[in-house]
Amino acid sequence: MATTKPQGLDQWRVSPGKRFTLAAVDPGTTPGAPADGDNERSATEKATKKLRERLRELQDRLHGEGSRSVLLVLQAMDTGGKDGTVKNVFAGVNPVAVDVHSFGLPSEEERAHDFLWRIHQRLPADGRVGIFNRSHYEDVLAVRVRNIAPKTVWEPRFDIINDFERGIVASGTLVIKVMLHISKEEQRARLQARIDRPDKRWKFRMGDLEDRVLWDDYQAAYDDAIQRTHTDTAPWLIVPADKKWYRDWAVLTIMVAHLEAMDPRYPDHPELDGTVIP
Repeated sequence: MATTKPQGLDQWRVSPGKRFTLAAVDPGTTPGAPADGDNERSATEKATKKLRERLRELQDRLHGEGSRSVLLVLQAMDTGGKDGTVKNVFAGVNPVAVDVHSFGLPSEEERAHDFLWRIHQRLPADGRVGIFNRSHYEDVLAVRVRNIAPKTVWEPRFDIINDFERGIVASGTLVIKVMLHISKEEQRARLQARIDRPDKRWKFRMGDLEDRVLWDDYQAAYDDAIQRTHTDTAPWLIVPADKKWYRDWAVLTIMVAHLEAMDPRYPDHPELDGTVIP
């Protein structure tokens, strides 16, 4: 079943043929929001509720169809909102057909295989939505910035990732890649909140501060990764994410647009026509 190109997402698309840089995207803006001015937030939150209902319907149809799947790849700097996006965007969907996985440091077994081995294990099956909260892109981001491996190791991975994504798309998995783009000042505020609020301290780790020192290096690594892996098969979408209410609406809009373009259908099961339960 063919999938048409999703519409209405140009405000987040990476421009083809141009050198990409995150610095050109203002993380505090709200492009495409349902309204502007004083009622921008309230109008956006109202639209978000309707989008959640539409996502639930489309996800149920995808599950019922059972022949294709969706993989949402979420990337962001620390505190960028990946956890919040998963919680808020997918609130109310059928959890039976949604899988969420976060890729941290590889285990000893995972290190004994190629870097995509553990990714393959977590790809969504037919009828399911898979969400990667961090992903295979850490192997060209953190690995690079933290000098875990030399350039001769991580640089060839861009082409390997492109081939990998083309392969899974050809197998019936729609790949949606979203970068949640926050500012350094917003990250500072969110990290401080994790320290100041007792209900958030469990989220804080000292490694967050180490990565913050490397902010510019991570920005450069993201620029290269997005530039090198933005393809027609699996394009990147950059969502300004300083405003959480806008972020949720944007990711919901992206998910709904892609699923509407897929147009999943419930199976007919004509063999059941006329069946009456005694």
